Amino acid sequence: MRVLGRCFVLFAAFFLVTTVVLSGCASPADTLATAAAPAAAQAEKGGQEEFGPYELVANWPQPLPDGPDGVKHDGWTWGSVGAVYAETPDRIWIAQRGELPLPPTAKPWTPYSMLTPSRGNATGNDDGLGATCEPAEKRGWERRYHHVIFVVDRNGKMVQWWPQHDKLFEMRCGRGPHKIKMNPYDPEKHVWVFDDQLHVIHKFTYDGKLVMTLGTKGQRGRDGVRLFDRPTDIDWLPDGTFFISDGYGGTRVAKFDKDGKFLMDWGTPPKDPKNPGPNEFNTVHSIQISKDRRLFVVDRGHRRIQVFDENGRFLDMWSTGVRSSPYAHLITTDQFLWVSDGGTNRIVKYDLNGKYLYGWGGPGGQPGQFNGPHSITTDQDGNLYLAEVFNGRVQKFRPKPNADPAKVVGQQARYPVKTTS
Repeated sequence: MRVLGRCFVLFAAFFLVTTVVLSGCASPADTLATAAAPAAAQAEKGGQEEFGPYELVANWPQPLPDGPDGVKHDGWTWGSVGAVYAETPDRIWIAQRGELPLPPTAKPWTPYSMLTPSRGNATGNDDGLGATCEPAEKRGWERRYHHVIFVVDRNGKMVQWWPQHDKLFEMRCGRGPHKIKMNPYDPEKHVWVFDDQLHVIHKFTYDGKLVMTLGTKGQRGRDGVRLFDRPTDIDWLPDGTFFISDGYGGTRVAKFDKDGKFLMDWGTPPKDPKNPGPNEFNTVHSIQISKDRRLFVVDRGHRRIQVFDENGRFLDMWSTGVRSSPYAHLITTDQFLWVSDGGTNRIVKYDLNGKYLYGWGGPGGQPGQFNGPHSITTDQDGNLYLAEVFNGRVQKFRPKPNADPAKVVGQQARYPVKTTS
């Protein structure tokens, strides 16, 4: 036993000396990192990524004010919000499908998702006709076309509104805007607004003058630039060439030159709906272009992304999940693809080869949950905005301090903001 005890003491002494020597060889940074590890682990104790790497910005946007037109907002709230686009942290464009009336007992500006008892959701017809002019039962609480296109600042206060265009979207079988975007290569910053149910795409000057309309209002079909079938989204090449996803009814991607001249289109309905192949679509709902000029197209009804070159040659595709319904996507400047998914009600990250990397979110009507995240955008400060068609609201998420950059939705391509010295 004495021998064993002596051996143990000698071994302990040797271990202590060795540790001291090795510590002396370590860099100060290594030593500090080792010492800091318990504190870092403690900082992550508890909780969960309920909102991913973000914290929800409460009470955003602010209630819309009564304006000079005399229309009052007492008893009204947000409508189904089809689109949001962050030009800057102080200019966030919102395109909503009108405003909705509240029950007499509801708190002012309560989103439809948070009404008790529920009214279902914030979307629906307003004239007894559905998306393709088929008869549809009225709900009894129909929208009014007011504050359809407006801009808010970082605090959610309205700073601009286009009242002159509210009635542009009010027509038999209509429901209001589907998408609002700007060409990241356009120094004049034109604003593009899609009206899927009226089958037209409007191009406005930055201050709201209508300068071009593609399609024929109220008429659906597939005929170059003359007819669309519920178009949904747009993206551009640096020379101004643009591509339109067309759409809910259409089964094509259409290509145009910078002046709006039709060049070509591609896509067909599936020959076998149970086994759709490449270049076959069911609800062409969103489109984004990577730096290497590949087109990533959301084939929503088939729960997948299809990839093409700029001349329509099929390159690749991947599934987004068995309960997925990809609504919109971004390809950020760091070349990752982020999807706002209306089936799983999650925000999902892929690389451009289709590898799943990260996701967060869940279904529901409470703040921070999703029902119909129809449009996704980020600003230069890293804030994330989601427009919800069924919950009837826009939500703003701010990155947490020290958030993992790999989990934060990156920057989207946009025309540089001019700075003055």
